[in-house]
Amino acid sequence: MAANLGGQPIFILKEGSQRTRGRDAQGSNIAAAKAVASAVRTTLGPKGMDKMLVDTIGDVVITNDGVTILKEMDIEHPAAKMMVEVAKTQDDEVGDGTTTAVVVAGELLKRAEELLEQDVHPTVIAHGYRLAADKAQELIKEIAIEVKSDDTEMLRKIADTAMTGKGAEAAKDKLCDLVVRAVTLVADEDGTVDTDYIKVEKKVGGTIEDSEIIEGVVIDKERVHPSMPKLVQNAKILLLNAPVEFKKTEVDAEISITSPEQLQMFLDEEEKMIKGIVDKIVKSGANVLVCQKGIDDIAQHYLAKAGILAIRRVKKSDMTKLSRATGATVVSSIDSIEESELGTTGRVEEKKVSGEEMIFVTECTNPKAVTLMVRGGTEHVVDELDRALEDALRVVSVAVEDHKFVAGGGSPEVELSLRLREYAATVGGRAQLAIEAFAAALEIIPRTLAENAGLDPIDMLVELRSEHEAGHKTAGLDVFEAKPRDMLEAGVIEPMRVKTQAIASAAEAAVMILRIDDVIAASKMGGGDMPSPEEMAAMGGGMGGMGGMPGMM
Repeated sequence: MAANLGGQPIFILKEGSQRTRGRDAQGSNIAAAKAVASAVRTTLGPKGMDKMLVDTIGDVVITNDGVTILKEMDIEHPAAKMMVEVAKTQDDEVGDGTTTAVVVAGELLKRAEELLEQDVHPTVIAHGYRLAADKAQELIKEIAIEVKSDDTEMLRKIADTAMTGKGAEAAKDKLCDLVVRAVTLVADEDGTVDTDYIKVEKKVGGTIEDSEIIEGVVIDKERVHPSMPKLVQNAKILLLNAPVEFKKTEVDAEISITSPEQLQMFLDEEEKMIKGIVDKIVKSGANVLVCQKGIDDIAQHYLAKAGILAIRRVKKSDMTKLSRATGATVVSSIDSIEESELGTTGRVEEKKVSGEEMIFVTECTNPKAVTLMVRGGTEHVVDELDRALEDALRVVSVAVEDHKFVAGGGSPEVELSLRLREYAATVGGRAQLAIEAFAAALEIIPRTLAENAGLDPIDMLVELRSEHEAGHKTAGLDVFEAKPRDMLEAGVIEPMRVKTQAIASAAEAAVMILRIDDVIAASKMGGGDMPSPEEMAAMGGGMGGMGGMPGMM
């Protein structure tokens, strides 16, 4: 980039920097964003397909989850990265609907491209999109339906919708029960649900049907000493965040020992200190010790003699769950252990699961932390099950918090599209074109559902539109029967927040990408010319193992 002043070129950017402006910049950004959307589009809906992602080391991930696909893909293009952000935001906020958000954002940009070709200014499109997104939020709230947090039937249907099309299909009924039970157990009185208190423990072995909910906490550790009891009933649990070993000096100190007797005395004193620590633990009345730090070998011996079941190096997150499930306080100093700080639970037991020892803390009086044990034939099955469960757990907890849901199967999108077209006519001006483009873009969801099920998307859309025009607000696409159907009746429902968040973040990302008219890319090679595409390919550039997708470079 050079400015020419009086015949003298002045270089502003470093040599080798690239600058794309105007229509070219928009074209390249939109192409990249559309490529990301097309990468996940085929996974949408109950008949969506899965993707197999192989990374540079050869690790394989097989998944149907939009955000997982985008996170695993090694994406290079800056506009494409913004689309990944949309999926991540959706995942953090709601846990489901990531593919929907990305596909809608891609379609919004595609429609915007058509308007740009008609010489509509990007700012006008951006303004129209914002108006449409705000109106869409209002309309979704109008068509949303109330759900009570104790309406397990509705919550099960919500979990069912979130899991449909994922690898969990085989034992869906069982898993939906587990999810709803887990969420209702950990929900607080005020209706908030922290899914951190639902631990999903994955174990390869058995079948999906063997998955179960443990009303309590399962810790992937074993007893520190073989002569400790395997089962403790009416357990009093001490959660300790301090090492059970003799204290080492804080400062560097040297002890000079001159005779064997002194050494023996030193060792005896060390042992006495450890015995003192164990005595304090025994005196507190605890018969189960869960330690976040280490437990010394001698201490293990004394604890075993006292009949205490002890485990060590337990993760902080597990300590928090145990504290919530048993009512114990995490103690940080051994000298200040009091009986009131112990937790109680009916049963602490070491069991073998798929050849590994695990500690089960069960029969809690009021388990505010639970564990879902996920089983499956292979590692890939278990991983995908875990992702499906995570989605379902988040979605059910969102429904419990918001008390609002909408029908699924593309029905809200068709309804919004219809109502936004009516709204566009009232706005008038050039913004009207953008609002109509927004309305048309939303129809990508029912269209994609039809395509993925091998149906004719145009026929299906026409049928759906006529249903909605006749006033059937909850008519969606039944991909199994290949015809419109009342989605409330079919039990295909989603939390309202899935839709509001997806449309809001898709619109924001589309507007942001649209408003970019100049891309200034710094030289990657530290000066000198940018390498040619051939050189980049030779250097292994492109999209790290994804074979360079179209529009990504």
